[in-house]
Amino acid sequence: MSYQNLLTSTEGQLGVITLNRPDRRNALSLDLMLELIRCLDETSSDANVRAIILASSGKAFSSGHDLGEMVGRTVADYRRIFDVCTELMTKIQSIPQPVIAQVQGIATAAGCQLVATCDLAIAADTAEFATPGVKIGLFCTTPMVALSRAVGRKRAMEMLLTGKMVDAQTAVEWGLINRAVPAAELEAETRRLACQIAQASSFTVALGKQAYYAQIDLDQPKAYAYAKEVMTMNSLADDAQEGISAFLEKRAACWTGK
Repeated sequence: MSYQNLLTSTEGQLGVITLNRPDRRNALSLDLMLELIRCLDETSSDANVRAIILASSGKAFSSGHDLGEMVGRTVADYRRIFDVCTELMTKIQSIPQPVIAQVQGIATAAGCQLVATCDLAIAADTAEFATPGVKIGLFCTTPMVALSRAVGRKRAMEMLLTGKMVDAQTAVEWGLINRAVPAAELEAETRRLACQIAQASSFTVALGKQAYYAQIDLDQPKAYAYAKEVMTMNSLADDAQEGISAFLEKRAACWTGK
């Protein structure tokens, strides 16, 4: 499938999706978001892909929604934009493979939401993050959902109410990204993490990702009730039995994805 706003490639067991609107700072236009949803569906359906890297071309990771689409529209138009944005964020967390954001530049508003939504994120130490909608009269309400779940209430409120930029090291400390590295090392570090994930059973990783998001907002008794059932069923899986046997026998496991 060809795309107008994306570049795609595979590197062994890794799928790489690159936002490719550098002239618009990779703004999340409606067309781009629809393409990205389709691309995630296509990439995640490839059984050989064990992890997905979400990158961007140019200097910015993503500046958020395309503001050219946000003036003089109808209520139906705005609902369509935010419905598709919500579908995109949900898609990232619902596909089997972990999605790793490779953040080389600023990620603001819905671009920051995109980073917060990805399962993991590695950023250049020069990257910056913000939810600056309050400065233009459009509060970052949908980015708030992902942001508040990543960095916590007080830090999210500070970002949302002030719109100030947060540097990469602060983003690490706050839990918005996993780590910050020199720009020259960003691609290699992101792939190193993706390849670590790709070594595990695809079945187990997919099950674990699904279970993580299912339990994260439950209270503790409900989370344990859910998790123990998932782990019980996981124990019966071929890959679990193979992995445990391989560990006991001090040999490499041979995964079947079942």
